[in-house]
Amino acid sequence: MFRNLGIRLTLVSASLLAAASAGLAQTKVAIINLQRAVLESAEIKKASAEMEAKYKPRQAEVEKLTKDIQAIQQSLQSGKLSALGEQDATAQGQRKQRELTRITEDLQADVQREREEILSKSAQKMQDVVKKLAEEKGIDVVVDIANTVYFKPALEITTESIAAYDKAHPAK
Repeated sequence: MFRNLGIRLTLVSASLLAAASAGLAQTKVAIINLQRAVLESAEIKKASAEMEAKYKPRQAEVEKLTKDIQAIQQSLQSGKLSALGEQDATAQGQRKQRELTRITEDLQADVQREREEILSKSAQKMQDVVKKLAEEKGIDVVVDIANTVYFKPALEITTESIAAYDKAHPAK
């Protein structure tokens, strides 16, 4: 009796394993470089150019302050200033350095906040586009390339995803 039970369990296990293997063999997998797909979309390229133009005046202000500070340092190092002139130049340099630090920190924070907001929205839209593309192509699983050790290049759908995204969300 135990012998028949052992044989039955072995047969059941073998059939379950065969069924699982057959199910896995039919699973259609695709790979995407989600980061590249988002960053190479026309919408992100346009947003990037707009952000660069938007923050260009503030970046120019940072560059001007940097040059001013360098000029003050050079005049201090020249040894041509009187004691009072050195004091004034040092105070002016410190003020400009504080202003530079404040402006730089504000600029970085503003750029970072806006960039994250834009990328977050685009990443969500890209995921929706990839889901629709996968459904259209009968793909069961889409894996990000960052989590993949090896794949056949034919499985990658990044370029198709970018094209589908640009079609669904044209840069305005």
